[in-house]
Amino acid sequence: MNPKYSLSFSQELLDSTLKEQRKLFLKHDLGIQRNILNQISKIIKSPQIVIITGLRRVGKSTLLAQLAHKYLKNNFYYVNFEDDRLLDFQLKDFNLLHQSLIKLFGQKKTFLFDEIQNIPQWERFVRRLHDRGYKFIITGSNASLLSQELGTRLTGRSIKINLYPFSFKEFLSFKKQPIPNIKKLNKKQRKKLLKLVNQYLILGGIPDALKYPKLNIHKNLYDDVLYRDITTRYKIDNQKSLKELTFYLVSNSSSQISYNKLKNLLKLGSVNTVKNYIDYLENSWLFFILNKYAYSIKEQQIANKKIYSIDTGLVNSVGFSFSKNKGKMMENVVFLQLKQNNNDIYFYKSQQNHEVDFFLHKDKSFIQVSQNIDNTETRNREIRSLIESAQEQSSTKLQIISEQHKEIVKQKKMKIFITPLYEWLLQQ
Repeated sequence: MNPKYSLSFSQELLDSTLKEQRKLFLKHDLGIQRNILNQISKIIKSPQIVIITGLRRVGKSTLLAQLAHKYLKNNFYYVNFEDDRLLDFQLKDFNLLHQSLIKLFGQKKTFLFDEIQNIPQWERFVRRLHDRGYKFIITGSNASLLSQELGTRLTGRSIKINLYPFSFKEFLSFKKQPIPNIKKLNKKQRKKLLKLVNQYLILGGIPDALKYPKLNIHKNLYDDVLYRDITTRYKIDNQKSLKELTFYLVSNSSSQISYNKLKNLLKLGSVNTVKNYIDYLENSWLFFILNKYAYSIKEQQIANKKIYSIDTGLVNSVGFSFSKNKGKMMENVVFLQLKQNNNDIYFYKSQQNHEVDFFLHKDKSFIQVSQNIDNTETRNREIRSLIESAQEQSSTKLQIISEQHKEIVKQKKMKIFITPLYEWLLQQ
């Protein structure tokens, strides 16, 4: 071993770890092909550093294996920094790591680094070798840390890709169900799709939770994020308050929240504490915050927010009574699909204080989610909110996503398209 380097572990342990990791990676179950793989394929040959980020156990390692299998042949190095044998790995160890990889597997120009955020200042090594022509595909579970590092030393050199739980289409593939032609759906197909989308609402899209339904994957995942990704990383002493806040949020997904009310309800010290905790939860991919649409940034900041979970299956397993409100689950699933397609999303309050679930500012479209649009009172309320909001924004793109109703409503020279959830998800 070169004496100017000092490892916190032996060279022998490093070599054996790297060999075992590669062997296991090459045998990795490829699962179903993720939809995002085609998007990544367009940038795989670019010089950019590819950063794949998402919740723990959402399938980042599997996506890496799919990428390697499909595009990289055998021409890559693979290192998983979540391995406990690399627990004390530091920036100074990267040179020896590279030397070991060359010694074991020969010269290669592409690095696959899994869960890189565990290593402080990892971006220094990546930038240095990237400047020398090496390619990096990197995964990580903490959006905040990755963003900070991308924003400092890797500005202009990287492309970030967010990986979500299975979409409904991917869920169907997992269930070995064919994707039907939605323009030619018959009554039997619609009935089957309704059953499948209801399963999707309950089970969610975390791959391992679907693959091993008898194991408590959701609870273990939830605890890992709380205690490993948040409590330890941010050195939180008041674990009880964090746990209570998280449980409240997971039990109230698709609902409005007020930081001030949460502070009082949970007896937290200040509004800033609530904001910080929610930021940590969002950075760790458990939740998303949705702002109310307003022309003023200040008004957006002080208005109530809406909270959505990363996965309805996780909410059903961990939260309280969420499964009894199918409308909330439907809204959460619609949000997740919109989030993957469009970052410019808000909820909307008309001047008459009537709410529309989603406003896509870029194309001026409004989407309302309503389980039972057959109910006259519900139907009138949802249509009124959409028309009021559309008139304020000069919009003509109006949609209601229902459980199974399909119709075109014409009112006040506007068309409102009512679409079953399963059909809307298959269109995305």
